[in-house]
This record gives sequence, C-alpha cells and structure tokens, in this order.
Amino acid sequence: MAFLYSCSMELWIDTLLTWLALPKHGLSSVFVVAFVSATLLPMGSEPAVFGLIQLNPHLFWSAIGVATLGNTLGGAVTWWMGLASHKVVQRHQHGKHHLRALHWLERLGPKACLVAWLPLVGDPLCAVAGWLKLPFWPCLMYMAIGKFGRYLLMTSALVGVFGS
Repeated sequence: MAFLYSCSMELWIDTLLTWLALPKHGLSSVFVVAFVSATLLPMGSEPAVFGLIQLNPHLFWSAIGVATLGNTLGGAVTWWMGLASHKVVQRHQHGKHHLRALHWLERLGPKACLVAWLPLVGDPLCAVAGWLKLPFWPCLMYMAIGKFGRYLLMTSALVGVFGS
C-alpha cells in the first residue's frame, strides 16, 4: 500500500514538474509560481521569471505582466484569508509589537500594501490587511504596483548581470 502511495505521489510530482517546465508552458508556469509564492508559502518566483526570460528574451514584458498578475492574485487570496481569520484572531490578546504593527497598518490603510513585495513580511502583510478589513480594491491596486515594480527591477537587474 505504501509503495502504491509513493508511486502515485511520485507520478503526481513528476507530472506537475513536467507541466511547469518553462520551455513548454512558460507563461503559465510563471503565473502558477508567482501565484503560489504570494500566498504564505515560502518560495520566490523571480527565478522562474528570470529563467523564462533567459530562454525567451522576447517574452520580457509578457513575463513581467503575467508574474505581476499571478502574484497580485495570490496576494488577493492572502487578503481574503486574513479577512476570514479576523474572528479567530480577534479572540486572542495582542502583544505590544502586534498592537504597534496594527496601529501602523491602520494609519497607512491600503497604501501599506505597496510593500507587499517585501520578502518575509509582504505576504503576511496582505493577510493582516484583510484581517483589518482594509478596502479590498485599493489594497489590490497597491499590491499590484509594488509587485510590478519588484518584478521589473529584479528581472531587469538579473538580465543585466546574467544576460546574454
């Protein structure tokens, strides 16, 4: 039984990796990786964007756009997860640092989502914005602006350093 489970899991992972292979499914791979990396899962999408652009330089703007869209939609899902967790978190006491961070977010409002591109703090920031019930559409707009800037700068820098 364990052997069958191991084989089916291995087959599933192999199928997923084959489907996400950059040359064959480039932009869809970038979208999925960017989407997943914007949730609370610890992974980065820049290597996928850079890899696709290295293989297909003519897809520079398409890759930036698709990565921005995927990452922004992933941020939106994180925002909704934060909103849904509002009642659960409300039951617990907040420490001094939590209250200071919440006050900062409440003061800045949706503009705080502009820094949703930052590693380690950006994705949880989207969840907290949802938890605070900050307006969804302005938060989404600021997330998109920040994430677009990150992809444009990071990919341009990588192409400049490692470009052909």
